Amino acid sequence: MTVFSTERLILRDWSGSRTDLDRVYDIYSRPEVVRWLGTAPGLPLTDPAQAVERVRYWHARHAGHGDRYGTWAIERRDTGLVVGSLLLKPLPGRDESVPTTDIEVGWHLHPDSWGHGYATEAARAAVTREFATGTPQIWAVVAPGNDASMAVARRLGMTHVGRRTDWYGGEELEAFVLRRG
Repeated sequence: MTVFSTERLILRDWSGSRTDLDRVYDIYSRPEVVRWLGTAPGLPLTDPAQAVERVRYWHARHAGHGDRYGTWAIERRDTGLVVGSLLLKPLPGRDESVPTTDIEVGWHLHPDSWGHGYATEAARAAVTREFATGTPQIWAVVAPGNDASMAVARRLGMTHVGRRTDWYGGEELEAFVLRRG
C-alpha cells in the first residue's frame, strides 16, 4: 500500500512478499548498514528467515499510528527496486519502551542505492507531510562518524545541535533539528 510518493519514489509499507523479505535481509544483514544503527535489537540479521520478524516488528511498532508514522519501503518508481527504508516516528526516550513527543525522520539504504539522493528525497517528502499535521519540529539522530547521514540531514536544512543522549536509551548521537517554517 502506497503511503506517499515523490517524483522518483513510492513510500509504502513493507510487505511479506519474497522480494521484500529478500531485500530486508540484504539491507539489514550488511555490516556497512547496521554498524550505524547502534543498539537496534535483532541486528544484524543473520538468517533470511529473520526478515519476516523484522517486518512484523515494524508493523507492530506502528500499528496504532495509521499512516502517519511508520518504517516504510522506499521503492524506485521506474524499476520497482526497493532502495531502503524511511522511518518517521516518535523517538524512544532513555527508557526505550517509552516514546517521547519528539518526532524522528531516518533512513537506511542499501549500499547499491547510496549516492543517488533517494534518502534526501524520501525524507524531504516525509518531513513536509509531517509538518502539515502541525508538528513543530522534526529530529534526525545519527551515529557519530556517519558522515553520509549527517550530510543528508544538512541537505534537508536541518541544524546540527551537537551530541545528545536524550533518546535510544541514552546512546550518544549527533542530533539535527528542523523547525516548521
